Amino acid sequence: MRTLSVPLAVTALAAALTLTACSSSSKGDDHKVASCKIAVKVGPGNAATTAGDTGNVPVTITNHDTGKCTFEGFPGIELTGGNSNWSVADQKDAKPAKVTLQKDETATFTITYVRGNGGSLSAPVRSLKITVPGAGDAKSYPWSYGDVALKSPDAPDASVTPLQVAGD
Repeated sequence: MRTLSVPLAVTALAAALTLTACSSSSKGDDHKVASCKIAVKVGPGNAATTAGDTGNVPVTITNHDTGKCTFEGFPGIELTGGNSNWSVADQKDAKPAKVTLQKDETATFTITYVRGNGGSLSAPVRSLKITVPGAGDAKSYPWSYGDVALKSPDAPDASVTPLQVAGD
């Protein structure tokens, strides 16, 4: 069996942790993904103006670092209002692809929702939390698109598409 010297083992461990760590930066919309710094922009959307109408909110993720970022999966979306939270379901029948972004390249996804009427089956949404796959903790963003209809008290009438390279 081979052994490593203590300084070499510590260096190897530090390098491994650096390559696999994900943490959020403290600069508002910026996230840190391994060696990548990304920015998230919500909207502007195609707002549903009347109860029962469908609206779409595009979300853009841009890699602002020199390294490439790779993501796979659906973004986690949680709508919040007051003391309530509603998780948004993944778009049915959509299959997420692996998305790799070079410096200044962007990826997008869309949140689709049905406008609520303000009644008991309506979520008074004031913000949304977005978790980018592989980017660590969720970040909150204002929601200015009105109430969201509920399919049930715990399920908003909304869905999210998988990440895709912008322009695809």
